[in-house]
Amino acid sequence: MDTARHTRAYLVGGGIGALAAAVFLIRDSGLHGENIHILEELPVAGGSLDGGGGPEAGYVTRGGRMLEEEAYVCLWNLLETIPTLDDENVSVLQETREFNRRTVTGAKARLIAGDHSILDAAQLGFNTRDRVDLARLLALPESVIGPRRIEDFFSQHFFDTNFWAMWRTTFAFQNWHSAIELKRYFLRFMQEFPRIHTLAGVRRTRLNQYDSLVRPVQKWLESRGVRIEYGVTVTDVDFVGDIGDRRVARIEFQRNGGNGGNGGYDLGPEDYAFITLGSMTADSAYGDDDTAPELIRDKRDGGWTLWETLARKAEDFGRPSSFNADVDEAKWESFTLTMRSPALLKRIEEFSGNAPGTGGLMTFKDSNWLMSIVVPSQPHFDGQPEDVFTLWGYGLFVDNEGESTGKRMSEATGQEILTELLGHLGFQDIAQEVAATTTVTTVMMPYITSQFERRSVRDRPLVIPAGAANFAFLGQFVEIPEDVVFTVEYSVRGAMHAVYGLLDVDKEIPGIYHALSDPKTAFEALKTAFS
Repeated sequence: MDTARHTRAYLVGGGIGALAAAVFLIRDSGLHGENIHILEELPVAGGSLDGGGGPEAGYVTRGGRMLEEEAYVCLWNLLETIPTLDDENVSVLQETREFNRRTVTGAKARLIAGDHSILDAAQLGFNTRDRVDLARLLALPESVIGPRRIEDFFSQHFFDTNFWAMWRTTFAFQNWHSAIELKRYFLRFMQEFPRIHTLAGVRRTRLNQYDSLVRPVQKWLESRGVRIEYGVTVTDVDFVGDIGDRRVARIEFQRNGGNGGNGGYDLGPEDYAFITLGSMTADSAYGDDDTAPELIRDKRDGGWTLWETLARKAEDFGRPSSFNADVDEAKWESFTLTMRSPALLKRIEEFSGNAPGTGGLMTFKDSNWLMSIVVPSQPHFDGQPEDVFTLWGYGLFVDNEGESTGKRMSEATGQEILTELLGHLGFQDIAQEVAATTTVTTVMMPYITSQFERRSVRDRPLVIPAGAANFAFLGQFVEIPEDVVFTVEYSVRGAMHAVYGLLDVDKEIPGIYHALSDPKTAFEALKTAFS
């Protein structure tokens, strides 16, 4: 009997972790695509890797994941399999590398002061105590660091440095986030120390990540018979057996919020379940030119409620409350500008010295909202007209009052956020034209940095829990030792561990990149920190 032909796999959630797992099931374990079911609550796949809208109503992305050459080895492994939508003979990996060869990131205006001057961001600003504190954090084992905050390890001087303004806005850290997660980021991305002021190590996709990553992966899967079922909210998973041999026996779900009825899939002895836990973009709410987005606090998204249900079944299924209990510690707001005049982009180019797509993040260091923006290479959306332009930005401190508007970012309309941006740039002379030709779409995300919350070692479950015979967990809230959350790489690596581990795939998982293992990289990082 052809085992692969009779084996079925059910993947809960349609984010990049589940999509990657489906690719690995077909490519590396020989499962037949028609036996793979992806159950997604939303009407679109991709999870947090999104991009949508249009030139009239306005484009929107909730975020933009920056990629990295050295560290993203599992993602590159995935993308070398997937052809682009435009040319089946060119892989997404090839397209991405060629795009970054042509569009080289080299920020000339990484930090901007309150007087509209461009700061010398190459001056990181460390003093002796900052360096000692940094070395101490790197030397301590995670078991000693425990659930302590970043601010428990550094003085106020460190938090005032150019380095921290750049590091925290590149990776979206708050001072109260987990010191363990910061240590992991330092060790994983220490090669960025000498180039953090230019972001020269950043790699980006040709278009937004939904168009450049999700759609090609989805097409590859669907061409092989994979079924993505939308509007399906998984409400429970039934397990049988004991700690030494636990199995998923049934997956319960609702269709279309219950309007389509309840249902379920029974799993046979040869079947597998891959379950995404939580969601950093759960309960995202949108605003526009004239309205501010709602802050949703009551966990309407099924990803969190499912994990809470599962966590009550076993002690080693994690503790979701460690991540979703405090919305005010995890939230921030992003915005996308859709511009029907090139006026603002031209002025930004003149001001910064960067062409679109080459400047990376520009952070307004003295902004009460700690606002940052990115001007992507145009077009940034598939089908975007030549005379329409986009810009993305976000604020880390959404409850502070803006300098120009006097309003909290969380309470500001899209046009008021545009006013605040123009004020930080000092471009009030073109404000009327820009406002009249720009649509602003805002997004409030209550859990966007929830994966950085302080945690203990048991708060995130293993990808494959002890004794799990036919199930694994996926996403940003599983534990992969030494790896860093809030990255596409984390979701893809977790998917690889899940598939290879459960199905005994005889292939090596690419090792985690350790910056300090390369003497030259370590020397350059230390030289930068101590110069």
